[in-house]
Amino acid sequence: MAKKSKKKPSQKKKNQQKRRENKKKEETQEKDAIIEKVESEEVDMDTEEQTPQLESESVTQAVDEKDKSSEDEESEKNTAEEEEEEKETEVLEEKKEEAATEDPLIPPNLESSLSLFTESQQALALSLCSEEANQRHLFERWPAPSKTKSPSAEASNNVKRRMMNQLEEMDKSYPDGGLLGYISNAKKLLDQSRRGVNPLDGWKPSVPQGENIDIGTEEYDKFEKVGLDEVGKCGFVLVAGGLGERLGYGDIKIGLPTELATETSYLQFFIQTILAYQKKYAANGVKLPLCIMTSNLTNDKTLDLLSKNDYFGMDKDQIFVVQQGQGVPALEDNDAKISLDPFDRYKVSAKPHGHGDIHALIHSHGIGQKWVDMGIKWAIFFQDTNGLAFHTLPAALGVSKKHNFVMNSIATPRRAKQAIGGIALLTNENGEKKTINVEYNQLDPLLRSSGFPDGDENDPTTGYSPFPGNINQLLFQLEPYVDTLKETKGVMPEFVNPKYKDPEKTIFKKPTRLECMMQDFPTVLSGEKAERVGFTSLPASICFSPVKNTISDGVALQKKGTSPAVAASGESDQYSAFRNMMKSVGCQVKDASPVQFSGIEVVPGPQVVIKPDSAVSLSELKSKFTHPEKVVISERSSLVVDGSGVVIESLDLDGALVIECEEGATGGVINNLVVKNKGWEYDTTESKDDNEIIKMRGYKLQKIETKKIVFKRDGTVEGLDNDFVVIASPPAVSRDLDLSSPVAPDQDSENEKCGCVVM
Repeated sequence: MAKKSKKKPSQKKKNQQKRRENKKKEETQEKDAIIEKVESEEVDMDTEEQTPQLESESVTQAVDEKDKSSEDEESEKNTAEEEEEEKETEVLEEKKEEAATEDPLIPPNLESSLSLFTESQQALALSLCSEEANQRHLFERWPAPSKTKSPSAEASNNVKRRMMNQLEEMDKSYPDGGLLGYISNAKKLLDQSRRGVNPLDGWKPSVPQGENIDIGTEEYDKFEKVGLDEVGKCGFVLVAGGLGERLGYGDIKIGLPTELATETSYLQFFIQTILAYQKKYAANGVKLPLCIMTSNLTNDKTLDLLSKNDYFGMDKDQIFVVQQGQGVPALEDNDAKISLDPFDRYKVSAKPHGHGDIHALIHSHGIGQKWVDMGIKWAIFFQDTNGLAFHTLPAALGVSKKHNFVMNSIATPRRAKQAIGGIALLTNENGEKKTINVEYNQLDPLLRSSGFPDGDENDPTTGYSPFPGNINQLLFQLEPYVDTLKETKGVMPEFVNPKYKDPEKTIFKKPTRLECMMQDFPTVLSGEKAERVGFTSLPASICFSPVKNTISDGVALQKKGTSPAVAASGESDQYSAFRNMMKSVGCQVKDASPVQFSGIEVVPGPQVVIKPDSAVSLSELKSKFTHPEKVVISERSSLVVDGSGVVIESLDLDGALVIECEEGATGGVINNLVVKNKGWEYDTTESKDDNEIIKMRGYKLQKIETKKIVFKRDGTVEGLDNDFVVIASPPAVSRDLDLSSPVAPDQDSENEKCGCVVM
């Protein structure tokens, strides 16, 4: 046990003491000079022999009285200052004292450099050197401060300040006790990892509550109808902290195009969809908010993308941007030794803490409560490059409404032992329950140890595991979510996954860190809220196709039977989802044969894009294709529909067709339209001029010939041939209309001049 050291005075106190000593010294010198002058004067030895002595004593007394008065005033002033300072710095001084008490072996060159930092930084540095934290190595290689001013000395001081700024930022951004809390949590988790402790010991898995549904069924239509009444009460949370480096892209991933047919970026597509929900289903005057979580790498680029594009039509005050910190320190060993950058001893190696930070950020920024006050009922969490994220949202909301779920995970069917986490209901011996994502490498052994000898196996009736696959698209009922944030501050449970070099598990192959995930929110729920967690399982083909891998990684994954999750597959799946939805309502759409681009196998067409303003649900799609059996699209075709007023009664398409409806235009009905042209083709020829977006796909989309029809705001129609006739307006779609079945054109509207049927 280290001997307790005395409390060291702060630098400010030292300076005040020195000023008082200097002032007293000056006054003493002044007094001595006066006395010396009096004693040296010539006086009459007979009558004034005693005078110099008396005068000297008198002057001395006067000076002493003046000194005493001055000292009293100074003392009172200093006492007040000291009390104020003591009050302001009490916590910081206590931290310093505790650090010195626990471990007085502060690196000497840190101690001599403390004056460079703010008092809070001084306290942080000393606390990191405590016996408990054991991070003295961070400062041991620091040089001593130079006693002379020079550019090199100032440069040395600046890099020390930079490092302390980084440490302070990390300390402030970690929600569970700052850096000391991080180190303490890391030591516990690293010890459990070394000893092979299973955090799920004592919990027994079972199938959670939820719904397995598919498009084209009455059940799906029923849930979607309920959910459409809720989409106008949603706030949206986009987790967008990543760059596109793994894709060979130097910018933010949300700036990538979802597909090449329209080149709509992910962020633009998400905002367009939210605005379509707002326009069609929100109460008058209600704006549906969007929160975007960025990182220090993506924040400025995200703000710039929004600003340059006028927020893609959203009002600026609808968008809330929250930024993660600089990450958490990387850890070198089981003692949670913080790792320094191998190329910069004044920089801590940082790693992402994980998307679980979003909950703490929503809480600390007060966003959840603001949304509650705005009348928002639901919070929808989604990730940055899943272009299918919103296709099934209304149906999933219907499931949440039916079951009164606090949290509902949109999931996909998974095969037994497939390398994707499974959603399971866990129950312990005390009867506590939690429905959470269990990683695939934990689920099978957990089942085997809980009375399921075959572990994770497929249900013979469905061919899939009864535990659906997690895709990190989450629906929260907002009020209980916000209540839980207030209780927990949004802090999520953490995990650590070090890769060991030795059998004893004492040496890491590379530094590790603590992580947290947003889907682990149910672990902090308690009481009846913990039992109101479930899932909505839907085919991945209509709800999940992320873009996150390089082509080479995607090829390897596809060979194993897993989705490649590359740009080419993401684009192909965008088109495929729209084709599948059109087929489900009865349209005659023929898929093209699979092809390979740079080793990635995809179904290239037809390329179909239905913009959100045209349809944001399956029931809306039914209202756009009123006679789906008369809509025929060949395998080499391309169709883009953009505009709320466009209805297609009958169409025979063998080529490329783009139909647009200007903002404010009424639109019209497409009837008996036949389009046959050269259309669009994929070009796999490589060129040195190819940009990153082309290279990550392995192809360009050459738009050779396109038929384009535009319904104008003034009632005219561009792109009509001479034999096309304007005869009717499109049927009006009421918000109260049951859209679960096709809608026939309104015969009473034939003479209106605000729209047309193109024949």
